[in-house]
Amino acid sequence: MATTRTSPTESLGIGEVADRTGLSVHALRFYEREGLLTGPVHRNAGGRRRYSPADVGWLGICVRLRESGMPLAELKRFAELVREGTGNEPERLRLLDAHQRRVEDRIRALQECHSIIALKVDVYAEHVARGTAAGLWDPTAVDKETGAPSEA
Repeated sequence: MATTRTSPTESLGIGEVADRTGLSVHALRFYEREGLLTGPVHRNAGGRRRYSPADVGWLGICVRLRESGMPLAELKRFAELVREGTGNEPERLRLLDAHQRRVEDRIRALQECHSIIALKVDVYAEHVARGTAAGLWDPTAVDKETGAPSEA
């Protein structure tokens, strides 16, 4: 995502917003249609969409929430709450807190996966360096002592 700044009064076309947010023009139209923005997208005299710096900032938040796995329905609810204004911050917090817990759970699971992958990389690197890699992860090979399949 590009980090070029705009002035508070500057508006951007849909292509510029796509470049800055990493969303496609199609995705931007979808976000608008689905009510995922915090307000209406303004249009110029020719009917073309014009986005404010606040729109671009909000879209940046949406991108991160979606990339981190927030379901579309929750993102839509969060946008609704923001549009409603003050007074619903506890509900916004509940949504964000639940999402944060899911992300933390996913990070823990990925760390466990990473540990196993790192172990396998070490095993393979050692065997390749020693020239003993033949037979690694051979489902037909068995340990002569235990009769169990050989480890990869």
